[in-house]
Parts: sequence; C-alpha cells; structure tokens
Amino acid sequence: MSLTGKKIVLGVSGGIAVYKAVDLVSRLRKKGAEVKVVMTEAATKFVTPLTFRELSANPVVVSMWGEVHEFNVEHIALACWADLFVVAPATANIIAKMATGIADDMLSTTLLATPAQIVICPAMNTNMYEHPITKANLQKLLDLGYKVLPAAEGHLACGTSGAGRLPEPQAIVEYLEQTIVAAQDLAGLNILVTAAGTREAIDPVRYISNHSSGKMGYAIAQAAIARGAQVTLISGPSNLPVPAKVNFIAVDSAREMHAAVLDYFTQADIVIKAAAVADYRPKEVSSQKIKKQADANLTIVLEKNPDILADLGQKKTKQFLVGFAAETNDLISNAQEKLRKKNLDMIVANDVTLSGAGFNADTNIVKLLYPDGEICSLEQMSKTKVANILLDCILAKRKI
Repeated sequence: MSLTGKKIVLGVSGGIAVYKAVDLVSRLRKKGAEVKVVMTEAATKFVTPLTFRELSANPVVVSMWGEVHEFNVEHIALACWADLFVVAPATANIIAKMATGIADDMLSTTLLATPAQIVICPAMNTNMYEHPITKANLQKLLDLGYKVLPAAEGHLACGTSGAGRLPEPQAIVEYLEQTIVAAQDLAGLNILVTAAGTREAIDPVRYISNHSSGKMGYAIAQAAIARGAQVTLISGPSNLPVPAKVNFIAVDSAREMHAAVLDYFTQADIVIKAAAVADYRPKEVSSQKIKKQADANLTIVLEKNPDILADLGQKKTKQFLVGFAAETNDLISNAQEKLRKKNLDMIVANDVTLSGAGFNADTNIVKLLYPDGEICSLEQMSKTKVANILLDCILAKRKI
C-alpha cells in the first residue's frame, strides 16, 4: 500500500530515540507522504526543531504560545489536517497523558483533539515499558481504538537489554503501509449514520426526549471516517464534538430526522440507524408556555412519529440496513421481531439496564443479530471498539 498523498503528523516526545524519528520523517517523505512535526520541549533537548523542519519542509510546532502565522487555532488545525497521527518515540509520560486525557502542551493537546487514527510507537527503559501502569495505559488506548506498534527488544541506551527499543524507522513505515493504509477498507463507500435522541416539543420551553447521548453513533461515524468512508452523520441534539470530515446534519425532532434520512438514503451504501428516535410526539404543541394550574393535572395526548427504520426497510435497494434495539427486557425476542418486521440486514441489541451498556456510558455490551438467526455476542468494550467490530461484520456480510 502507498503512503502517497497521506497527511501525517509526527509527534516526537523526549527520549534518546528521537534520532530515529529524524530518519522516519525522511522515509515518510520518500514514500510520498506530507509530514508535519510536533515536538515536546524535552524532545528539543535531543534534536533541534530545525532538523525536522528541513527534512519535513514544514514548520515545526513546539509551544502552545509561539507566534501564530495563520488565523486559526494551531493545535486544532493540525489535528483536523492529519490523516494519520504517529507518536514516535512515545515515552511513558506521553502515553500516560494520552490514557488519562491530559492536555498540557502542544503535543498532548493536539492528540486529544485529532479525529485521525493514532499510532503509538513506545520507546523507554525496559522496566518502565513492562511496568503494570504503562501496560494498563497502553491497553486502555488499544481499547479506545488507538494502534500500538510494540517496542523492539535489544540493547538500550541506559545500558540494559530487553524490550523498550523504538522499532527501526523502516519497520514503522512498513507497519503504517500494511496495517493503517490497508485498513482503508471502507474507501469508496457512502455510509449514513444517525445518532442521539430526538426532542418532541410540548411548548416553546418543554419537550419529550430520552437519555441518549449520541456516543455510539458518533463513534461509528468516526470509525468509518478513519477507515476511508464518506460519512453523513444525521444527529439529534448532542454535546459531543462533531467528528472531522463528516457531512453533518443537525436535526431536532423525529420528523426532521425522517426527512433528512430520506434525503440522503438513496446515495448510501450502508445505513446505520443508531439514533434513539422518539416513537411518539405531542399531538398539539402550544405556541406559548403552558402555565401550571394549582388545582388541575396536565394531560398530553401523544401521536405516533414516522417509523424511519420501517420506511427504510421498505425502500432499500442496494443499501445494507442496520438498526439498533435498546431494550430493558426480552432482549433477543424483541430484537428479532424488530429485525424481521423492519426488513433489516442486521440489528445491534443491547440491554440498557446493564452496567456499562446504558445511555451515556463510554462502553457498551451488544449482540449482533442477523436474519438467518445468527447471533454474535460481544463482551463489554469501548464504543469505539464496538463500532469497528460492527463495521467489520457489515463488510463481511455484504460480501456474502
């Protein structure tokens, strides 16, 4: 696979292996990649920014407080510019920052802001590399969807021998070519994702909604973007940041989502309906705030919203249609009925009463159900990992 045209941000943290990062920049440029370098202050003690600037043919960023040459927020601009973000060498310190969300310098802040696939190349003393905390931090990042190229073994600068060496630059380049670029398995596909809940107005002040945060749908959209798809994300109200490079459509009510989905449905190859759409809406919406009556109850008459998923099941031609079933009881039977009645190709079912699987959680516990009766059960894992497994399964089923 080729790196030609790939936009790569190289994050360089402070370790003796920085000298290998110099060679890495040169090799990436020879492969046709465009490279921009972000260094920690500690890294500049080993190699000057000038060296990376000359090899990358781009300015090198070190401080959050340097002179701004363009009218943008530099760490956000770099984060959104990247197709790939490689941290080499990645010290125990920067790995710990990434695992805990610390953003106290230019590199850690940019890493937290990027939607790009992040590749970590650890380099440190053997005892640090094998310390349970470092291992736990790396595992946490793996669970969140980061890629980790394991450290090599050999003689270390500290005089010991063991695991902890930064892999050779050629090995890093080959890993990026074979593992990262090759993972662009959704390139050329249009994917439509819906996310978050909807709001059904009662009056100008109040509405009916649910607890959905949108985390699962946003994770799917971001994973699909990282794997090369063209993604349209239609979302109800959410506090989540919009993933970079998606075609984002914000909606409020179920009827607005219905109209937006139909607008984009015909051009989609894959449709993943992860939104928690309200089944009902108030039949009458007051134009003014309804005042509380001291001696009377308030009765709201509800009417059905359009069934978006059922409509898509009837209209689909080439589309692979995936629904979600958030249940509190009879998970399998309820999901199977929805799968059949709405003519779906797959349904993702989860019991929202389980710890680690409900609304607003960062993890999920799901079962993937298919029309032929197959059920695939996944253990508790991050929503990013669920998203990638879901995309893997969709690709596999589309080829059958």
